[in-house]
Amino acid sequence: MSAPLGIKDVAKITMKFGGTSVADIERIRHVATLVKREVERGNQVAVVVSAMAGETNKLVAWTNDAAKPPVEGVEGKVVQAMPDQREYDVVVAAGEQITAGLLAITLNAMGVKARSWLGWQVPIQTSAVHGSARIEGVPAHEMVKAMEAGEVAVVAGFQGVAPGTRISTLGRGGSDTSAVAVAAGINAERCDIYTDVDGVYTTDPRIVPKARRLPKIAFEEMLEMASLGAKVLQTRSVEIAMLHRVPTRVLSTFTPDQGGTLLCDEEDIVEKKPVTGIAYSRDEAKITLHKVPDRPGVASAIFGPLADAGINVDMIVQNVSEDGKKTDMTFTCTRAELGRALAAIETHAAEIGYRDITHDSNVAKVSIIGIGMRAHPGVAQTMFRTLSDKGINIQVISTSEIKVSVLIAEEYVELAVRALHSAYELDAA
Repeated sequence: MSAPLGIKDVAKITMKFGGTSVADIERIRHVATLVKREVERGNQVAVVVSAMAGETNKLVAWTNDAAKPPVEGVEGKVVQAMPDQREYDVVVAAGEQITAGLLAITLNAMGVKARSWLGWQVPIQTSAVHGSARIEGVPAHEMVKAMEAGEVAVVAGFQGVAPGTRISTLGRGGSDTSAVAVAAGINAERCDIYTDVDGVYTTDPRIVPKARRLPKIAFEEMLEMASLGAKVLQTRSVEIAMLHRVPTRVLSTFTPDQGGTLLCDEEDIVEKKPVTGIAYSRDEAKITLHKVPDRPGVASAIFGPLADAGINVDMIVQNVSEDGKKTDMTFTCTRAELGRALAAIETHAAEIGYRDITHDSNVAKVSIIGIGMRAHPGVAQTMFRTLSDKGINIQVISTSEIKVSVLIAEEYVELAVRALHSAYELDAA
């Protein structure tokens, strides 16, 4: 594990700046001043940058337009040709390349020695799944030598190199993942994620104005919050930080001295409250298969085709079979995957043997998260009682060691979040 923050006077650090932080030349100049400040402190710095705000969306639109005009389908239907994903990656990776070059130019103009590094130059080695590749290694030996010689390394985030030397991209939010992976690869003392918020809050301040910024949060808690709807960090970046024990801070580009939030080991948090935060996700859809045969293998018959179709199933509940013959099976997926999920199920209807199928996309998931749940009984009961007192019906429940999630009607999301935030005494004084 890396030494605690502040122990070394000189350290390797990774700084990551998102799209809003580098949205134009003036903001890039501001970012350069933050980088220069770390260099003047004697630190060896790697900077990971996103594309300028809006650039990736523009590049994605261009790739889709380039795949037109539509081509004639085999059955006479007009279908939209999809761009080759390898070439898609070449195009959309350009946004980060531009930002890296501009920041390197700006730093050099300010008297700070710097150069840009593209994903293949570092190299950030990835799988061959273009458009959503996973990082497999960051053997950044040459980059480390340059850093040790006093040069700032400005790394294009979101991209890497797939086997066979093709450019690959990591999917939306991939620059966060790049930053933490680079930090692990160069054995950085910490990874600072600069964004447009000043840290991780107990819940969304837009819903609960009394939400508090957390000075520290355990890796496990942040992983749950990221996967359950919190938008501060990309889930895979938290996974890498936790796996490699990279101390990671979230702080604002525009108010960097406010301290932010430190992701750390559970042991580094003295006070472990039962609930640390409340997360929510509106991107939910519920599917129920009615009168499914209650027999061994039926779950496999349902979820096998869904897995083959690339559907990420989340919450699952099976009703108790009264007669031992038929039961109902309910599960959730994202709204974007609802159509594909229904198609996969209906294609295998005969094999599954259900009577009918219903679905509902007007649902949302609300979750409570906290490592303190392990030592505090009655946490879930407080959640259920609070929602009941507000007249909110729970449709599905899912639990883990440090979280409880419920599926409710979407219209009650804000009410539920506010009520739970108060019930667990998370409101700021």
